Amino acid sequence: MYEPKPEHKFTFGLWTVGNIGRDPFGEPVRTTLSPVDIVHLLAEVGAYGVNFHDNDLVPIDATPAERDKIVAGFKKALAETGLVAPMATTNLFSDPVFRDGAFTSNDPRVRAFALQKTMRAMDLGAELGAKIYVFWGGREGTETDAGKDPLEAGKWFREALNFLCEYNLDQGYGMKFALEAKPNEPRGDIYLPTTGAMLGFIATLNHPEMVGVNPEVAHEHMAGLNFMHAVAQAWDAGKLFHIDLNDQKFGRYDQDFRFGAESIKQAFYLVKFLEEVGYEGSRHFDAHAYRTADLADVKEFARGCMRTYLILKEKALQFRADKEIQALLAEIKADDGSMHPYFGPYTKDKADALKAHAFDRVAMGQRGLPYEKLDQLLIELLLGVR
Repeated sequence: MYEPKPEHKFTFGLWTVGNIGRDPFGEPVRTTLSPVDIVHLLAEVGAYGVNFHDNDLVPIDATPAERDKIVAGFKKALAETGLVAPMATTNLFSDPVFRDGAFTSNDPRVRAFALQKTMRAMDLGAELGAKIYVFWGGREGTETDAGKDPLEAGKWFREALNFLCEYNLDQGYGMKFALEAKPNEPRGDIYLPTTGAMLGFIATLNHPEMVGVNPEVAHEHMAGLNFMHAVAQAWDAGKLFHIDLNDQKFGRYDQDFRFGAESIKQAFYLVKFLEEVGYEGSRHFDAHAYRTADLADVKEFARGCMRTYLILKEKALQFRADKEIQALLAEIKADDGSMHPYFGPYTKDKADALKAHAFDRVAMGQRGLPYEKLDQLLIELLLGVR
């Protein structure tokens, strides 16, 4: 019942199940897996697709011949397993050249190199069939604002995206760009730190129709924000092009836990929202197994991400079918129709009538709402006692 199927569109990045368990305080604990090995591992656990940064697949210093050989092997693994590569992105944060950012670096040579690297990575993504291209500005920020003007940096970032949108059109790739926000880490402050900030920025681009967002659970939770609300805003704006699923303790460093591992109620609301609005994109798990995991446990981590999503999808159906819960919601949203004439498009007559209406403010303020009971019923549903 909770086995993943292709229609669920569950995807993982090469960097997720391929994570070797290194952290700032410890050396690797797992053996490096090749991209081909990762494809076969994901096929074994039932994933639909695999996503990648350019250098997850092709080392940054690979020769053209080495690049072609690696890509051919990767294509062969995809063909053998039936997996797809729906999303690609560029690593603009690991190499020392990006120590002060990529598109927002103070060095114009670095900004130009970042454009070159991204165009080549877009070529690679297109070759492998990717139609979503994600931009995460991991080094686009500062530790001290003494060194960089945020207006100038914003202008450089805008120029870069405008340039790459034109490249996308010129090459006929048909890609959609998805911008991924994060408040901090690895920089002290990262520009455009939240999904809402990204949505505002997109409106300033030359091709806003081509650019959306890729919100991530952990990144919004790092800032103490409600992730589902950010996703709803992106959906309402028609900009939810991709999504990164994982989990995170609020206010901590970027933990990238297994989906549902920490905040099960928030995960439920998210799955419920995605399923009810009919989101058709990939459910991408940008998460890592615990550092304690061996290869067998990494596979359980991947299975767990998908299984939890499917369990919560079933719980969302139960929520909609629960008569007591739905009766409470009907009570909360009770509408006798008396206010309908005042809503909708503005007219002068409507405004005059609304200004003249006598509201019983005291009575309205005395109405209680059974949110405590509703929330308890949800908890009982999630705990499996309803």
